[in-house]
Amino acid sequence: MFRNRAEAGRMLAERLLHYRGKDVVVLALPRGGVPVAAEIARVLDAPLDLMLVRKVGAPGQPELALAAIAGSDGEELVVNPEIAEATGLDAAAIRHLADAERPELARRRAKYLAGRPPVPLAGRTAILVDDGIATGATVRAALRALRRAAPAGIVLAVPVAPAETLADLRTEVDAIICVETQLLLGSVGAYYASFPQVSDAEVIEMLAATRTDVPVPPSPIGPGGK
Repeated sequence: MFRNRAEAGRMLAERLLHYRGKDVVVLALPRGGVPVAAEIARVLDAPLDLMLVRKVGAPGQPELALAAIAGSDGEELVVNPEIAEATGLDAAAIRHLADAERPELARRRAKYLAGRPPVPLAGRTAILVDDGIATGATVRAALRALRRAAPAGIVLAVPVAPAETLADLRTEVDAIICVETQLLLGSVGAYYASFPQVSDAEVIEMLAATRTDVPVPPSPIGPGGK
């Protein structure tokens, strides 16, 4: 379906052009969502920031999303009830697994943002972007954490997702933009010809190359070097 994440981002951007020139912020779920979001931010000439979120994998199956945490300190915990029931884990056990993921959330915040303040979201339209959705637990945690920042509206933009998951997420957002909706989605990567892991260095580079709302302090040296 998509050659790579950048192409997916450009295809989404075409469907978001009506937001160009408006007060919007593009938020990426790292790491895979960053190349997609960077293209959208570039086309819309909008600031790019991160919505830090961390999947909580099922014991012995780390790729299976039991839950997800999001927010500045991972305070937003969303549990995938079907997976929780299948594993037989109770709420206390899930919270314990979530606690183990919070240091990685803090590491990513320190590494990616390096103390940079978040782009203000209150009263603005936030466009949340990932490279695809499988179970929806990670995105739901991000959306609920995002809602706490009091944006004027929330748009979820993803290249590919299951129709049922998108229907479940509609109560969390004001609009959903999805290029390819599937009845069943085995793997997000199956919809990309090239789907490599995105490195920390690439995330940092893309953030540095994209507009932010953080003002640049004036130089202590005046015009003309005086």
